[in-house]
Amino acid sequence: MTASLSPTRLWIAGARPRTLPAAVAPVLAGTGAAAFADSVVWWKALLALGVSLALQIGVNYANDYSDGIKGTDDDRVGPLRLVGSGLVPAGSVKLAALGFLGFGAALGLVLAATTTWWLLLVGVAALGAAWTYTGGPSPYGYRALGEVSVFVFFGLVAVLGTAYVQVEEITQPAVAASIGVGALACAILVANNLRDIPTDSVTGKKTLAVVLGDRWTRRLFALLLLIAIATLVWSAVFTAWALLGLVMVPLAVRARQVVASGAQGMALIPVLRDTGLAELLYAAGLAVGLALGAPGGFGGVLG
Repeated sequence: MTASLSPTRLWIAGARPRTLPAAVAPVLAGTGAAAFADSVVWWKALLALGVSLALQIGVNYANDYSDGIKGTDDDRVGPLRLVGSGLVPAGSVKLAALGFLGFGAALGLVLAATTTWWLLLVGVAALGAAWTYTGGPSPYGYRALGEVSVFVFFGLVAVLGTAYVQVEEITQPAVAASIGVGALACAILVANNLRDIPTDSVTGKKTLAVVLGDRWTRRLFALLLLIAIATLVWSAVFTAWALLGLVMVPLAVRARQVVASGAQGMALIPVLRDTGLAELLYAAGLAVGLALGAPGGFGGVLG
């Protein structure tokens, strides 16, 4: 079936579309925090979205390339990998990764130039983290540090950065949102690595799931969902409208039930989908709630 896919469909599959909510969510949440401060700058929010999407896709291609040449993806249980499947040359995937990372860097340069130049340091750190997650001589994703990086860059940095380029200060609603988004982004990776424990153990990929083992990884997944919900309670201190983020709960509960049931392998694929959508709904609900709780209300934000 995979051999019959067109080149376009292959590249789309390699970009891992189901992971893209993790790129959109922090920008929504950060812009919601900016709305609460009555300081939304829409063109900067759109640029931040471009940066986030480009980096996410670039990371996905970079991981595909690095895992593929290391042989980690040879016996994958999950979705298609371009290099590991042998359907796309490794060099082409590497160029695609560098292209998207470069595009994200260019957009980030515009944001830094129009906000503050020290943001370039954050951008350099993000690019380094993107490439060395599974690439380079000592990838930190193989040393149980993947979740830490995801929390920092797809939670704290992405949400706070989106809010900062608009408000130009760090606010408490932005901090709360960054922790919640980071926790849910981590939950996606935890579910992914839970599924891959058998193959990662064999190939020597020492993820946090491999270190913790099956039982504690499932408990960590549940804890991360609870942390995200707790940040909504924290955000409700600023405005009760923030509880609109609880719209994510049904999907989070369904994902948690599958994980708690002991599901393995392909049975965990729906968990990745549900957790990604839960993160997106969390961010959208929270963003709308913060906008409604802004001094001028939602109308003031739009105007």
